[in-house]
Amino acid sequence: MGPHPAVAAVRLAVRRSLAGLAPGALVLAACSGGADSLALASALAFEGPRLGLRAGGVTVDHGLQSGSAAQASRVATILTELGLDPVLAVRAAVAGRGGVGPGGAERGGAGPYPGPEAAARVGRYDALDQAGAAEGAAAILLGHTLDDQAETVLLGLARGSGARSLAGMARQDAADHGAADHGVANHGAGYLRPLLDVRRAQTLAACTALGLQPWEDPHNSDPAYARVRVRTRLLPALEAELGPGVAQALARTARQLRADADALDELAAATAKRVADSEPGLRADALAGLPEAIRTRVLRNAALAAGAPAGALCEQHVAQLDALVTRWHGQQWVDLPGGVRCQRRYGRLLFAPVLRNRCC
Repeated sequence: MGPHPAVAAVRLAVRRSLAGLAPGALVLAACSGGADSLALASALAFEGPRLGLRAGGVTVDHGLQSGSAAQASRVATILTELGLDPVLAVRAAVAGRGGVGPGGAERGGAGPYPGPEAAARVGRYDALDQAGAAEGAAAILLGHTLDDQAETVLLGLARGSGARSLAGMARQDAADHGAADHGVANHGAGYLRPLLDVRRAQTLAACTALGLQPWEDPHNSDPAYARVRVRTRLLPALEAELGPGVAQALARTARQLRADADALDELAAATAKRVADSEPGLRADALAGLPEAIRTRVLRNAALAAGAPAGALCEQHVAQLDALVTRWHGQQWVDLPGGVRCQRRYGRLLFAPVLRNRCC
């Protein structure tokens, strides 16, 4: 008799995601103790050794709730009991308003405070990056499910964030891009999301079948968070009005848009070399002749390369850059997040840090 169908579904998803990793490579499952990541960690403990891989786990303490350190310790114990090794419990430095994290620690970055969800996400990925690099991990598994993907698409649609945001989360983020979709960069292990075709209900059923007791994060039921409202109110309302299958349809939309966005990004990268030539900056006349979808991508990538943080650079900033090309009436410059300024001079767009006057 085989495993419970939900257990089998999660294991199969993890096995497919791990294909291609070199034998002996270390893979870490990021686990909060919730049903999704707990089912993921259990599947890695089962499948990893069978594929000749080292299977470990990591849990992140965000330090945002009373008892969070104790919870991280409990999760680490569960991961060890599952047979994962090494098991790491790491602390995230989460920025507060004004760039100050718990305990008064200063956080890097620039631009307006992104909100508690985004700040926690950046801190979490920073902590995972450091843990993966310290252990020499080849990959870090994340427990995002099909339901998470559907929520991401709806949030992106509501915010008018464009095709890249509507494309949702990638199944794999290369090591040199890491959590680019989240506005942070990873310089160590790559990220894998094996469960993007698995429903949240399946991960909960898998935990029940395996005798694992998931932890319910109070933040996951707090309507103060937009994602919680999407999960508990909007998606159920859409299902009630439009019929079942809304989440699956949104996930399919994400897959299709991601393929389109990837192709456009590749074209933009190749085009950028032509509009840059050997001189500093970008040629405005060459940019003006490009299709808008390519031109705006070239401009956004140039701003990122100049130091503008991805999480703070929004569509409005890119539109202002585009106006320097297509609607230029002598405007002097555009100031971007991260202390970056773009000026149009002598027919070229030049990106440079803003020089601040200092007292002697």
